[in-house]
Amino acid sequence: MAPGRSDRNGMTLVELMQMFPTEDHARRWFEKWIWAKGRRCPICGSDHTVECSTEIHPLPYRCYNCKQYFSVRCGTVMERSKVPLQKWAFAIYLHLTSLKGVSSMKLHRDIGVTQKTAWFMLQRIREAWKPEDLPKFTGPVEADETYIGGKRKNMSNAKRKALAEAGAGRGPDGKVAVVGVKDRNTNRVTAKAVSDTTGATLKGFVLAATIAGTTVYTDDASAYNGIARPHESVKHSVSEYVRDQAHTNGVESFWAMLKRGYHGVYHHMSEKHLDRYVHEYSGRHNVRSLDTLDQMSNLAGHMKGKRLTYKRLIENGTD
Repeated sequence: MAPGRSDRNGMTLVELMQMFPTEDHARRWFEKWIWAKGRRCPICGSDHTVECSTEIHPLPYRCYNCKQYFSVRCGTVMERSKVPLQKWAFAIYLHLTSLKGVSSMKLHRDIGVTQKTAWFMLQRIREAWKPEDLPKFTGPVEADETYIGGKRKNMSNAKRKALAEAGAGRGPDGKVAVVGVKDRNTNRVTAKAVSDTTGATLKGFVLAATIAGTTVYTDDASAYNGIARPHESVKHSVSEYVRDQAHTNGVESFWAMLKRGYHGVYHHMSEKHLDRYVHEYSGRHNVRSLDTLDQMSNLAGHMKGKRLTYKRLIENGTD
């Protein structure tokens, strides 16, 4: 057991190397979890497939139905990646065991790829955390919103001038709003970046994340007034933070981790990529009670059916 939480099993770097000593070991591990229900062609979905010699084709499997060759990378976020699967496994481990996140600079040094490649790998891993059709929360839940962005004093003169010309004041101006809901029953979190913090947006997100009858706890933001759920709020405006079961301490703890990653690891999360970072933190939070190896298996399984091309990633710039 590696250092860390006493209620779960960690994994040391030595154990990681012993588990993935070769590329073939890594390939078979990915196949086990990406094809958990059996090998299927990622092109047509047929299970009528066969393993073939790489002397015939560089891809190891062939589908009898559509006659196409494929590998475990096909139909996943790793599709067309030239990075060895062994390095992908190491990247997943570092991503999951770095609570505040792992930067592309650190990943490029640790696994021996370029910084550009490491950045692309991390964005693809974040894409794997993209929420799927999950059961709605039964509650009680805490709902809250926060703002992500740099401090005004650290902005460039051009950006500060643009904000001033737009009539933006201090506080959240120039930042992006993120709304989140934490289920006290399961400790799970769902969150996303939003374009505004109006009642329609915030209440709509909470309603979509919960079943009817779920008790919702919020602060005293007026945007939550009239929500179609049993609702209690605490008045942060008069320094009331806990009243019996009414508080938002759990979801605020999640925001604290997200912001520690922002300021301590990434230093910048652009608006166009922010949702992926939010999914990264909520995804890691939701599996944190699992053993490290189970976390890795869970993430590998979520890689299936998702694709992020470099062209789509860098549209309108790479920041």
